[in-house]
Amino acid sequence: MTFAEYAWLIPILPLIAFVIIGLLGNRLFKKWDGGAPIAIGMAAISLILSLIVAYEALTGDGTPFVQSLEWVVVQGGDFAFTFNMGIYIDNLTALMLIVVSIVSTLVVIYSLGYMGEEGGRKRRYYAVISLFISVMLGLVLASNFLQMFIFWELVGLCSYLLIGFWNTRPSAASAAKKAFLVTRIGDIMFMAGLFILFVGFKGNLDFDYIFNNLDSFVGGDSLLTLSTLMLFGGAVGKSAQFPLHDWLPDAMEGPTTVSALIHAATMVKAGVYLVARSYPIMVKTPDTLMVVAIIGGFTALFAATMALNNTNIKRVLAYSTISQLGYMFLALGAGGYIFTKTLDPNVGYMSGAFHLMNHAFFKALLFLSAGAVIHAAHTEDMRLMGGLSKKMKITSLVMLIGCLSIAGIPPFSGFWSKDLILAAVYEGVSISPIFTVLYAMGLVTAFLTAFYMFRLWFMTFSGTPRDKKIHDHAHEAPASMWVPLAILALFAFGSGFAYLFGLNTAIVPYGVFSMEYASAGTLLVNMFTDSLTYASIIVAIIGIALAYLMYEKKTIDPARFTSGAVGGTLSNILLARYGFTKAYDWFGLRIVYGVAKVVDFIDRKIIDGLINGISAGLIRSGSFLRRAQTGFVQSYAAVVVAGVSLIVILLFLMGGVI
Repeated sequence: MTFAEYAWLIPILPLIAFVIIGLLGNRLFKKWDGGAPIAIGMAAISLILSLIVAYEALTGDGTPFVQSLEWVVVQGGDFAFTFNMGIYIDNLTALMLIVVSIVSTLVVIYSLGYMGEEGGRKRRYYAVISLFISVMLGLVLASNFLQMFIFWELVGLCSYLLIGFWNTRPSAASAAKKAFLVTRIGDIMFMAGLFILFVGFKGNLDFDYIFNNLDSFVGGDSLLTLSTLMLFGGAVGKSAQFPLHDWLPDAMEGPTTVSALIHAATMVKAGVYLVARSYPIMVKTPDTLMVVAIIGGFTALFAATMALNNTNIKRVLAYSTISQLGYMFLALGAGGYIFTKTLDPNVGYMSGAFHLMNHAFFKALLFLSAGAVIHAAHTEDMRLMGGLSKKMKITSLVMLIGCLSIAGIPPFSGFWSKDLILAAVYEGVSISPIFTVLYAMGLVTAFLTAFYMFRLWFMTFSGTPRDKKIHDHAHEAPASMWVPLAILALFAFGSGFAYLFGLNTAIVPYGVFSMEYASAGTLLVNMFTDSLTYASIIVAIIGIALAYLMYEKKTIDPARFTSGAVGGTLSNILLARYGFTKAYDWFGLRIVYGVAKVVDFIDRKIIDGLINGISAGLIRSGSFLRRAQTGFVQSYAAVVVAGVSLIVILLFLMGGVI
């Protein structure tokens, strides 16, 4: 017996919390802080079980644990099929269980302080956030694509409910709708990919079957490529990649705890997980992997530029998330493409999954630190902050750790995975010139990331207060908030060291390729004797130094880059998100609404008109014929005689014999 046999309890426990908190009334929870103890307790138990199951998987022989039962059986002659429901646990599942369960539990604990003044709305918050955790864990454990898609949609529903938590605010309601609608575009593509896989694999969508029977796909390489492109389309929508990226900055209208959960452990990580989970199929379609790498590399740089001059502390972090997710897709796509050409294992898959884990910890830390600042200062505008480190020593310190990590400064966690991503991309330079461009994009993004993150830190915590009232009112976060921050800071500092203890061999995709274990000393020597390592460190240090000179020492005036015809125009373009928000609105108003009007005309005038016309004709015909029903026997007899006479006349004319 193994604990994996009880892994189905992992998503069930938060689901029980959702049911209890959601069904029981506010009166019961007045003394229970809106149901927070139940939400925290169930999340914590789920965390413990997740860690045990993950440990079993990562220390095993790599063979996936599969447990399923029949859900729907369809008998259709030559195309009979069965949909199963179950769990699939491999090293990727284990990694995701660690990330989702740890971050989610800490976010719920943090919510005790952050959501403390929400009154009766806390019950709704803890109920939905418990459901959010449950469905994300269910998505991670799903044993087939259909089950995964069901949880995928539920993740979207929960994000809609939580982004619009303060639904009395028009901006929050609008942001929730935007997130829901834009991600639906990706979901449609995901569904189209599943249809192709469903037909190609003769009705079987189980991971275990597909990954072990790729040669049995019916339809050829072109159709398989189309299916993986559609799967990636789903990931583009959910993980806010170009061009479906614009919903994520607006999603900051929800509580900061929700932002931390969406960015670090749930919603947007689902897209990266989908590509990583589909890797055995993806490596059969190199064209798709190249698209994944190009979209990822471009998005990483594109999103980073929009964070350069933004003054909202949460939106800077939102653009950062889009950019870092681009890094993950860049690694997965580049590593997979290089493998298809050389058949030598590339660290792209491992570095992408590794960065997913590291990013979860330092991004949760950054968002929750920003939440502590907002909780104390009651503003998200960094132009009104400054000098807060004296009032918020713990928060400023842990956020500094998060900034160092995301900037890629050794030995913080972000350094290890970001350096591995750049190294993985550079391996492809000899294969295609595209990889030279992608590597340059990754390197420039590293510089921009370091700059805008330390711009954020200096504007928030250093210097003199820019608003004395806000500064005087500011205070350190309560223990329920700073304790989770301290724990996340430890992970943001130390999770990268997992690379030195065999993580590179533990999370490679089963059955695709394997990597030989190397000692910690060997890995360190290989990394720090490579000039590429120092390239990423140097550009990060330059970015930090530039932010220091501009926003701490003030020897360089930031206005030099935002004033004048060129600087002002460029700054406005960045603030306008390159026009994507207006483009979305134009597309919705002119194209989507226009198509809707045409469909409405066809529905009301043509389809309904045809049906209503036939109905009206039949009614009029019935009304006319009804007049013949007089109720008089004489009338009926006259009709009979007339009819018989007509028949006789016709027979006579046709030459018949009377």
